[in-house]
Formats: sequence, structure tokens, C-alpha cells
Amino acid sequence: MTEQARGSRNERLWKLLLAPRDIAALAAFRVALGVLITVSSIRFLAYGWVDVLFVRPRFHFSYWGFDWVPALPAPWMHLVFAALAVLGAFLAAGLFYRATAVLLFVAFTYVQLVDVSNYLNHYYLVSLLLGLLVFVPAHRAFSVDAWRRPALRSDTLPAWCTLLLRFQVTVVYVFAGLAKLTSDWLVHAQPLNIWLSARTSLPWVGPLLEQRWVAYAAAWSGFLFDTTIVAFLLSRRLRPFAYVVVIVFHAATSVLFPIGMFPFIMVTAALVFFEPSWPRRMVARLRGLPWRDAVSWTPRTTGLASPGWKAWVALGAAVAYGVVQLAVPLRTHLYGGNVLWHEQGMRFSWRVMAREKNGSVTFIVRAPGTGREWHVSPSEHLTRLQEREMSVQPDLILQLARHIARDFESRGHGAVEVRADVRVSLNGRSAEVLVDPNVDLARERDGLAPKAWILPAPDSPPIRLRPTLRTARVDSP
Repeated sequence: MTEQARGSRNERLWKLLLAPRDIAALAAFRVALGVLITVSSIRFLAYGWVDVLFVRPRFHFSYWGFDWVPALPAPWMHLVFAALAVLGAFLAAGLFYRATAVLLFVAFTYVQLVDVSNYLNHYYLVSLLLGLLVFVPAHRAFSVDAWRRPALRSDTLPAWCTLLLRFQVTVVYVFAGLAKLTSDWLVHAQPLNIWLSARTSLPWVGPLLEQRWVAYAAAWSGFLFDTTIVAFLLSRRLRPFAYVVVIVFHAATSVLFPIGMFPFIMVTAALVFFEPSWPRRMVARLRGLPWRDAVSWTPRTTGLASPGWKAWVALGAAVAYGVVQLAVPLRTHLYGGNVLWHEQGMRFSWRVMAREKNGSVTFIVRAPGTGREWHVSPSEHLTRLQEREMSVQPDLILQLARHIARDFESRGHGAVEVRADVRVSLNGRSAEVLVDPNVDLARERDGLAPKAWILPAPDSPPIRLRPTLRTARVDSP
């Protein structure tokens, strides 16, 4: 490639990334995200979830490499959520924006790191969006900061701000769709058949949910929605209709399934695909003004400054971030097998509502020196919610096994062996053994390497639920 051609290519690249775009859309996104964080934090405090999830547990599961993150006692954890509520309001108002975005990212991410058993895809997404907002100056208009500091005001932002946020939301939808490209989801309509069959008591739609074809329609609709919605949102002509579909789809999932703030977060996240000036256009229509009279600014598209080395470093960091966001969901393929079973690479891969698992665990502790043996129930160390999550996730089973070993050693029993009897049902299949019962988990170490003590997934098809009965009757395959 000649020097002239290379220069022309670079010029086109920077023209794309630095072209000014109306700030209104990202300001609206900032406001909506801040409001959601405030509402969510208040809900956690009002419903007592801070106590249930963070204060009452005597043991907390940690992420690999983050076992140094402490769980704060009451009332400090309550203060963290109160701070999140206040900071969310600050973000919406655009007050002390940079400091607010940093503090929100740190505090929100801290809450997610306290206990792995509380992991949810949509809260991981919020952490990522907050991290991106640290670098996106979405406070230069429609904010208290812009009102207080006129020199800060700007009607435009460079296009890369919108492109980066669009990329992040696209990753979520595309990988959520690809996660449904399985025989369980598309051929057997599981786990949707299980979930919908459990919701037949709902008024109006309850009897319809008994029909098996509804589960298939929902499964294929979910797959097609996740894999195609971004393309429709990117189309200027189809975007309004696509956004209506987004609202209807997530409203339906909110009614049918207890998934908390997820629908609201995704409806908010989809706003980044709209035209940059959509809030101004909406206000103009509400006020009955012609669109051309709604704004008094004209974005400049010429005279872009030649980027220096700092811009190239920033571009390199953005590309590295994008590579990580693609690599993390794909890492599970390095492990082979069924990720829904062995869970290696499951988290942070956007496998939203991809499986239904139930399990039971009993730990067998043996003191080699004396030959004594104990059977330990997880409920002696965990809350009910923690036990439900732990019983189907091998790395959490390992963490609890090692904790039980330390507990016995601290009581004077010396070095003990800890084995686990773990039986798990995946998408309604008969329960199978998940963990090798002959492996001493007290001697195993967690990490990124494949875990040889996780047994292979069952190869039988999932069950079928009879659509004509409201009771949970199960047919053989």
C-alpha cells in the first residue's frame, strides 16, 4: 500500500470516528441509565435484598482472582446502595459527571464482585456501560454541569461515542442469540416449555401457555429477535417499528418471567441505536414546532483536526476493548463440551435465560488420620439462594468444599478430605452426577484451566411436559 493510499484510508477512518453528532441522544441515554440505577438501588433497600444477598450470608463466593474483595457488614453495605441511588440521580442530572461516572462504575462493580452467586447478565452490562460513560462526555448538554460551566457546553459529540455504545449493546444481543442456537432451545423448546408450563395460572394467557406450540413459538421468536434486532435498529426506516418490538418483547418477558430490571435495562440500552437528534425531534413535535425550527445549531463536518498520538493510543485501547468483549464470550469453546453443564466460560458470555438447572449437593468430609466421616449439608454454611446457585455451578461447589475443609481444620480435625455427591438436572432431564465423587475437592485449585473433575454432560434429550395438564407431569422421551 502506497503512502498516499494509507493516508487516505486513515483520513476516512478519522473522519468517521470524529465526525460531530448531536449530543441529545447520548444525553437522553445518560438520563435513562441514571434513573434506572437509582430505582434499582432503592428497590434493593426497600425490599430488604441488601440484607438477604449481602449481609446475612456467612460465606461469600468470590470470582477467581478477586477473593480479596470484602463483603461489607451492615450498615456499610446499605450505605453503598444509598450512595448508588444518589449517584444515579447525579448521573441523570449530569452533576459532577466525571467523578460520578467513576464512582458509579467502581461502586456498582464492587457490588457485583462481592458474591458470585448474585451474578446477573444485565448488571454486568450496566457495569460495562458505566465504564464506557467514564470516557464519553455525555454531560456537555442537558446537564447541571453544562449549566454551571458554560465553557463545557457542546451540542455535538464525536461519532465514536455512539459507535462504542452501539458495539457494546450489539455484542449482548448477538451472543444472546447465538447461545440459543442449540437443539435444546430450537428442537425441544427447552427450557421455555418448563418455564411457561409453570405460569399457567396467569390470567388470560395462562391456558394458552399449556400448549406446546407456544413454547416453540417463543423459543424461535427469542432466537430470531436476539440475532436480528440490531440490524433492524440500525435501519433508519425500520428503527421505530423495531423499537416497538423491543418494548413488546421485553414487556412480555417481564410479565412471564421474574427477571427484575433486565427488560428495562435492555429497552434503555436500545436507545443508542436511534438517530442522534431524536430527543430534539420529539420535543419539537410535542411543542408543535417544525423540526427545522427545533434547533439552532449546525454540526460542522469539515475541518477535522489531524489526530495526534494520543488519539491513536485511544483508538488502540478501544480496539483492545472490543477484542476482549468478543473473546470473553467465545472462550467457552476452548473447553469443549456443553457449557450449560460444565459452566466453564458461562459467565460474561451473554447466555441469557439459556438453561434451567436444579441440583442437590452433599459434602462428605473424611479425616484420614482417624477414619471419621461426616456428611455436611450446604445449608449449614449458605443461605437458600446461595445454595440454589452453588448446587449447579462446579466452581462454586469447589469454593464451598475448600471452605468446609478449612472449617474442619480450624476445629482441630487436621487436614481433611472433602468429596461431593452432586446430582444435577439440566433442562428437565433426569438428574445426573456432575462432579467426580472420588476427587478430593479440598486439594483442587480454581483457575482458568479445564476442570477434569467435572463429568461429561448427559446426552439424552430433555423431557416433554404434557400440555393438557396443569400439574407437572413428565413424559419419557
